[in-house]
Amino acid sequence: MKFGPDEHARITAAVHAAEKTTSGEIFCVFAHRVSGYGDVVLAWAAGLALILPLLMIPFGFNPAWLPGFSAGWTAAHLAATEATVGLTLAAYAAVQLFVFALTCLIGWIPTVRRWMTPRTLRASRCRRAAMSQFLAHGLHVTENRTGVLIFASAFDHHVEIVADESIHAAVDAGVWMDAVQALARHLKTDRAAEGYEAAVALCGQVLARHFPPAADDRNELPDRLVEI
Repeated sequence: MKFGPDEHARITAAVHAAEKTTSGEIFCVFAHRVSGYGDVVLAWAAGLALILPLLMIPFGFNPAWLPGFSAGWTAAHLAATEATVGLTLAAYAAVQLFVFALTCLIGWIPTVRRWMTPRTLRASRCRRAAMSQFLAHGLHVTENRTGVLIFASAFDHHVEIVADESIHAAVDAGVWMDAVQALARHLKTDRAAEGYEAAVALCGQVLARHFPPAADDRNELPDRLVEI
């Protein structure tokens, strides 16, 4: 999902129009992803490598099941027991390595990786990324602490709105849900610019009710979308 110059201009215009009605500051960030989730893929790979080979044991796992682990001859002497055990362990380790490598390979497919990652973990990392952007762009140092961040992550399919303390104290958190849903709905249909326009307008309406523009009001933050 990409934003061209026209889309950026439309979002800038939407922020500018919304801020005319309020002393609040609205800032937009779009993340293509907030994490590679490599740790999640490795956790799945390690777990499956431990569990799946165990399922073969009740069926009488035999090294002969694997190519290259049997020459087609069997030993009938007791002295061959240690060699048989060693070959079995080697074959079991080979199965574990195969499962681990295959899971890692499949896990790097974006759709599969998203499925592997618990929704709560994706939400947590998006929230942390949103807070980092909130601080990085100085929304926490506006004069009246009235900054609002509209954040979305494409890979995570997650939208987050972060409001500074003055807004948080005056506005119930559930009020932002309409803006969140509007942006998410448009992102699902690849109309990201329209989604941001709708979310900005809804946030502007909320801010206008609680924080009308002051006589000496000034624009403290750039009216734009940042892509990361």
